[in-house]
Order: sequence, then structure tokens, then C-alpha cells
Amino acid sequence: MVDRLANSEANSKRIAVVEGCFGTAGQPLAIPGRVLIGEGVLTKLCRKKPKARQFFLFNDILVYGNIVIQKKKYNKQHIIPLESVTIDTVEDEGDLRNGWLIKTPTKSFAVYAATATEKSEWMNHINKCVADLLEKSGKSPSSEHAAVWVPDSEATVCMRCQKIKFTPVSRRHHCRKCGFVVCGPCSEKKFLLPSQSSKPVRVCEFCYEQLSAGQLSGSGGFSARSDSYSRSPSKYPGNNVSDDEDEDDSSD
Repeated sequence: MVDRLANSEANSKRIAVVEGCFGTAGQPLAIPGRVLIGEGVLTKLCRKKPKARQFFLFNDILVYGNIVIQKKKYNKQHIIPLESVTIDTVEDEGDLRNGWLIKTPTKSFAVYAATATEKSEWMNHINKCVADLLEKSGKSPSSEHAAVWVPDSEATVCMRCQKIKFTPVSRRHHCRKCGFVVCGPCSEKKFLLPSQSSKPVRVCEFCYEQLSAGQLSGSGGFSARSDSYSRSPSKYPGNNVSDDEDEDDSSD
């Protein structure tokens, strides 16, 4: 069906509408063979709090952005190549239900659908698109991915030293390797993680020592927690593995 729609007028019009909603600030989306599979509003678990984001699934990329005017205007466009995506379900907890992780080497995060059916449809379509892309390219599924950041609200004290309490003066930081919320003294070091940035990025003292010693890979997330996500910081052992210059911090 995807191949049949690729060159259809209806598909071209749908993609043009998406481009128009992002305006000149967005990247062009219409290329030969690209098909818009579906779209919808998902709740993205951002650094400060969960926020509604508009998502568009194409047969080769996942696009999302901030909602300015529903169905009319979006900004802060993000484009994720599906070849590098892996997804995992997230257990329901409290008000956050019907969620899953979207994991890539550059950035990983949790999203939540309105219903279990919607979640199932999103996950099935994403998995189908990824499988088709990998089959065509002959590549293997991505084995490296960035850590999912623990939301600010889930840590009242540093998740490494377990001593410093966060205040307007003692600010929260995120380790780019493990995703923990840490204090300034516990995250003074930087390390080059090529999949995330061309410049060294903030990491916690624990991850810095592991990376420097070659015990952790510099290309992806820390395996102790990168394949699962829980909102409760008590489930993150302190001896495992904000401000900050994250490009999405102003909104996420």
C-alpha cells in the first residue's frame, strides 16, 4: 500500500499541508517515495512536565513539533530517521498510561497515547515502517541509543551523591550518558558522545569514570537503565552506572 501511495496526488497534498503547518522554519518533507502514514497528538514526557506534541509518521521518518494552533500551525520541528529507531512499551503508572519509549542514538524519550488502541496502532505502524526500511537496506536494528532523561520532578536530591537537595540555587543537571538528574558538583565533567554531539557534553562523575576507563561505550545509552523506564527514582540504584545546554530544554 505504501508503494501505491508514494506517488499519489492525495499523499502529496497531505505532505504539503504538514509542510505548510510548520512554515518556513520547518524542513522540506516532500521527497520521492515518502508517504505520510498517520498523524496525531501524543503526550511527550519532557524534562519539566508532560506536554502535548503533534507527531507525524512517514514511511522513513518520524516528525514532531510544538502545537501553536491545532491542525494549523506547529513549530520547533524535530525529524527522526526511522532506521535508527527502536521502541519499547512503558508500564502504566498513575496518570501516565498507554506509553512507549522512542529510542535513537541521539535522543530517547517517552510518549503517551490517549487510549490503549491508539498506542497499539502507533507502535505497530512504527515497527512495520522500521522493519521495511531495514529489509530494504539490509541493515541491522540499532543497538545503541541515548538514555531517557529522568524528569526534573522525579528527583528532589541528586541521584548520584544522594546528598545535595535541589533548590533555586542548587540547580538540576542531566547526565547525557545515563539520564540521571544530578547536582553541579556531580556533573562537572564533559565527555565526547559522538552520537549526541560533536562537542563534549555534560556527564556525571560515575559515567565519566566508566567512559574514561573504557567500561562504557561513548556511542549510546547506559545499559543499566536505557532499555526500561520508570518514573520512580527509587527504582534507579544509586550505584549504577537543570539548566543545561540541551537544544530542547526551552520547551522540553
